[in-house]
Formats: sequence, C-alpha cells, structure tokens
Amino acid sequence: MKICLIIPVYNHEAAIPHLLAKLQPLGLPCLLINDGSSPRCSQVLRDCAQQYSDWLTLFERPQNGGKGAAVIDGFKQAIALDYSHAIQIDADGQHDVTDIPHMLQLSQNQPAAMILGKPQYAADAPKSRVYGRQFTNLWICINSLSLAIADGMCGLRVYPLATVAELLESGSLAQGMAFDIDIAVRLYWLGTPAINHPTQVSYPLDGVSHFDMWQDNLQISKIHARLFFGMLPRIPKLLFRHFR
Repeated sequence: MKICLIIPVYNHEAAIPHLLAKLQPLGLPCLLINDGSSPRCSQVLRDCAQQYSDWLTLFERPQNGGKGAAVIDGFKQAIALDYSHAIQIDADGQHDVTDIPHMLQLSQNQPAAMILGKPQYAADAPKSRVYGRQFTNLWICINSLSLAIADGMCGLRVYPLATVAELLESGSLAQGMAFDIDIAVRLYWLGTPAINHPTQVSYPLDGVSHFDMWQDNLQISKIHARLFFGMLPRIPKLLFRHFR
C-alpha cells in the first residue's frame, strides 16, 4: 500500500499548524489543498509547506469551491502520484490523529474497503449536531439499503483510490459539505465494503466552522433526494448483496 494524507483547507490558519505538528510523527506524505483561502491563511499554508517540505506538498485552488471540490482535487493529485490509498482528515483539528494508525491497520487487512470514522461525541455536544447526524444517517441507511455506513459525515476516513478513480470517471460528486455523504453512498453502491472505526470528535481547535445551517442543510437534503432516486433502480442489486 502506498498511502497519503489529504487535507482540504479553507481559512483554518490557526488550527492547521497544530494539526500538521500532530501528523508529522506518522511519517506519511501529505497533500494540503488550499481551497481559495484568505491571503492570511494562504501565507500560513505556504509557510507550513516550506517548514515541512520533506513530507508536505501544497496545492492551491484559485477560488473556493467547497470541501468536496478540494478533496476531489486531492484525489486527482494522489491518483496521478500513484498512491493506492488516501486518508482524508479535516483541517480544523476536531479529529483524533491517534486513530489513524488503527484505521490504516484496518485498511491493510481489507485494502478494498473504505474505513469510516464513527464520531463519539462528549455529553456537552450540541443536540442539534447529534440529532442532525441521526437524521442524515437514517437517510444513508435508506439510500444504501444497509446499516453498513454508521456515519456518513465524519471527515476522518481512508479511501481505496482505485475505486475512487472509477467513481470519479463515472459521474459528478457533491462539491460542498454534502460530499462526505455522497461519496460514501456511491462507493457502497460500487461494492466497496464499509468498516467503521469509533473516533473521538472535539470542537474545532480555532472555533471556526464553515457549515452554513441553511445553505448546507439544503444541499444535503438535495443530495439525499438525488441518492434516493439513484437507489431505486439499484434495489435488486443492493438487496442481493445484503442477503448474500
């Protein structure tokens, strides 16, 4: 396995240096995708790329396209560089990087599977976040006709890039915050096994969230609807897979 990290970044200049310092001991090459960040954040990313030039490569998008657009660009770069697997991790520092070696071990045991983080929230987590996830995950169960995907929005996961490349060639993926949902369900449709790994999730280190309550929830609802109608003709195949 040839593995890299992919980190999409949009205006997380306070959090990203701390995250990179935690990731450095893992010894994994990293593709840092600047998704049209502010001049201040962009300079921080360039400084980080210079500081960690032995393992980090910075790719800069000319304008903000959304989380999905940034990760997709990262996929394309990783595939062009002949990586077999990519670890996606959010830039805001909410994920526990100590889970990455465990997730990589799962990926090595089953290289064709996607390894998905399953968030473990503390008792003080906002109820709106918890209930919103439950609603989204219910729709994911419907659209996959399966309980295989425990959480469809966690930004810590490992992808098998051969299947991702097949998916990128076959159609468009959501460009914004709905990306994580869209790609997980579509990879499952292609026959990719899902392995869920519990991971502790904390609030963003810099207190910055780019989730727009109205716009992003609307886009997520549209993706659920699109996936639902995409699921209907796949019902026989999905049921056969489930009962097999």
